[in-house]
Formats: sequence, structure tokens, C-alpha cells
Amino acid sequence: MTAPTPADSHQEFADIPTQPETRGIELVSESERHGKPRDLFSVWAATMVSVLNFTIGASFTAVLGLEIWQSIAVVLVASLLWVFPGIVAVSGPAAGTSGSVIQRAIYGFRGNKIVIAFYGWFISGVFLALNWVASSFMGAELLTRMGIEDKTIGLVVVTVVVSIVTVLVAVYGHALILKAFTALTILLLLIFLVVTGFILPTVDWNFTQPEPLQGVALWSSLTIAFAILASSPLSFSNSADMARYLPRDAKPSHIIWATALGGAVPFTFFTIVGALLGSVVSADALEFGIEFAMLDMLPVWLGPIFVIGVIVNTVALNGMTTYTASMAFQSIGVPIRRIPSAILIGVLGTAFTLFLVMSTSLIDAINLMLQFLLIISVPTIAVYVADIVLRRNRYNGLDLFDERPGAKFWYHGGFSLAGLVSVVAGGTATALFLSTDVWTGPFAVSLGYIDLSTPVGIVVSIVVYTVLAKRRIRAQIAE
Repeated sequence: MTAPTPADSHQEFADIPTQPETRGIELVSESERHGKPRDLFSVWAATMVSVLNFTIGASFTAVLGLEIWQSIAVVLVASLLWVFPGIVAVSGPAAGTSGSVIQRAIYGFRGNKIVIAFYGWFISGVFLALNWVASSFMGAELLTRMGIEDKTIGLVVVTVVVSIVTVLVAVYGHALILKAFTALTILLLLIFLVVTGFILPTVDWNFTQPEPLQGVALWSSLTIAFAILASSPLSFSNSADMARYLPRDAKPSHIIWATALGGAVPFTFFTIVGALLGSVVSADALEFGIEFAMLDMLPVWLGPIFVIGVIVNTVALNGMTTYTASMAFQSIGVPIRRIPSAILIGVLGTAFTLFLVMSTSLIDAINLMLQFLLIISVPTIAVYVADIVLRRNRYNGLDLFDERPGAKFWYHGGFSLAGLVSVVAGGTATALFLSTDVWTGPFAVSLGYIDLSTPVGIVVSIVVYTVLAKRRIRAQIAE
């Protein structure tokens, strides 16, 4: 058995919510295209109505020492980065296939296997685990309050149940996600807004830091907060996968706005609420996440509903992540169909989740994700966006599957030096300017621990790729 290619285009693939989606990276024909760009809004909104936004926002005021207005300002600036997954999404309808296949145009057939093998599924598995950790801790806490004394059993039960439901979402795939996530967005917004209504009266609206930050210390905290926030939108280079069924003539601007606003609106609002909560929650309370302190602020009847909302959001986010990651195996040539691939990704993520919930706190897990993903996510999504702009979003799906030596995207022995050099250069620049507890780059140290990893990484990646690939891409689109 081989990975699916356009040669399988004679097969019929059902894209309906009541049947598992058997299509993987196979091209979506014109007759199978359907939907409207606005459908993408709820896909991204359901994933971003997240309790982690509360935790991250609270850490800005309770841990990094920012004033509330400073936290709000940095959240608003970081929300602009959602335009990156919005731009990436437009390549899906243009090519009619997965983003993990489209990136063959950037890295070459063999070069793309290296990038996707590491980032496309391994990092996705880690990302799954780190999101499952939040729901596992909260679900176990709820079971403990209901009388189940052994918290370990609660952690295992919640992790396994949530993992199974998540994988089922990924197995049923695109149509189920589009249909169900609209309802999930409404449900999650209702739950989280009610929760917000009960906890806002506890906010100290006159809050100021005992020792307000100034100068280099202030800029260090502001830039670290920005880097933490940037890791969310910049990690979603899979947005093309969710848009690939749209008609080819769907307006790119509509796709960009639906994707970007779907992620940015809940991301911005609930992170700001978290920053407000940081005025009344101590840094110690954040060790296992602000949601545990929030449970004590809520009426008894609302606590379980809030936990259910957290778990539903985790299923939505990880269901989509598992769905898109399931196509990564196929794109690198692994002889596996999409559904078994989704199950395998789920098993890997479950195993890593069980390891994390037994050995770390929630805030440690979040920090681990944010510290290491930027080095990879910043250059990969920046180069992807640069290729779309330079190529004017012109992708021929058949060319993306032509693996013959001398083919359009074969480049030099299957490797595109422009793409690979740009990603390495961008990742290196990101690391050199990164400032975290685990790693601080030499340039960040010389700047007084000011973290410029995200803007520098984006600029270096785009500039290097533009210089190295612009002439070649012009020749390709002229053919």
C-alpha cells in the first residue's frame, strides 16, 4: 500500500458528517468543492475559547509584573499575528490538498519529508498532549470534589476518555468539524461568558503593581509576554487543511478574515479577562492553572459546567489538530491511510499526556510548549506565507504530486535549498533572541533579557526566502 496520490482520484470520497472521512491528501476535485469561507470562523473560534487563555493572561499580571493596561496592549498587538494562519489558509483551495503537501513547493519532495516528519506530526503529538493536560487536571479535580479520592485514577480516566472522543472527531473529519463546531462555538461562548460574568466582580479594578516595572525590565516582560502569545497563532500552519474543500474561486480575503477573526476574537477577549484575574490571583495559584482558583469563585452549580466546557474545547482543538496531523504521515510517504494515521497520532498523544500528568504541573507543561515551539513555528509559517505571496497563491495540485527527478518541485535531488536554508536561518535567529527559563539566546542576554525572537525570526525567514527563491518562483509561475 502506498500513500494516496492523484492516481486515486477515481475513488469516491464522502464528505458528510455521519460517515468517517476516508480522503487524506488526495486532491479535492472541482465537483467536490463546497462550503463558504465564513464556515471557517466557527472552526477556529471553537478552538480558541480556551481556559489556557485565562492562565496565560493571568501570568502577565501575576508573574511577569505587568500592569493591566500593559497586558491588554500586548494582547491586542499579538492578536494581529492571526493574519498568518489566515494567509496560509488560502493555499488550501488553490491547491486542493493538505498544507503538508503544498509545502513541497517550498522544501522539495525530500526536504519536505524532513520538515513535516518533525513538525507535521511529532510536534502535533506534543501539542495534543499539552492541551489534553489541562482538561485532565480539571476533570480529575472535579472527580476528586465528587468523592473519588484517588486523583491518579481520575487523571487516567479523563485522559483516556477525552483522547477517544478526540480521535473520533478526527476520524469523521472535515464535514463533522464544520457542522459540529458551529454549535460548539455557541455552547463554549455561552459557558465562558457566564463564567466571566461571575468572576469579573472579583477583579481589583484599582490594581497596580507594588513595584511598577520600568526601562529594560518593563520591555523584557512585555516582549516575553508577546512571545508567549505569538506561539498560539503562529503554530497553526495547518489552516490550509480546513479550507481545502472550498471552491477554487472563493475570495482569498474572505478566507483570511474568517480564519483570522475566528481565532483572534476569543483569543483576545479571554486572554484579557485572564489578565484582569491576575489582579486577584497569586503566582502560586497559577502553578496548576488559574482554572482551579476560578472554580472556587464560581457557584457550585456552575463549576461542573465550566469543567465540561474546558473538556469540550480541548476535544475541539485537539480533534482538529489530530485531523490535520493524520495527513502528515501520508505526505512524507508513509504507507498508511488517514484514519489509521489519526488513531496512531491519538495513541502517541495519549501516551505523552499520561507521562505529563504524572510528572509535571499545568503551568510547567504550558511553558514547555511555548519555549520550544517558537523556534520551529516562527520560521515555518513565515516561509509558508512568503511562498504564498511570492507565488501569488498559484499552486497546481498535480505538480505537487509529481515526484519524478526533474519535476517542477524536485529542485536539487529532491531538496530546495532556498526553503531549508530559510527555515534554519529563521529558527536560529529565533533561538538567538529567545528569553526563557530553559534557554536564553546570547542576543537576548545582551539586550537585558528582552525577547525579540518572534519579530526577528519572522523577518529573517521572510527576507532570506525572498532573496533565495524569488527568481525561481517567478520562473515557475511563468511556465
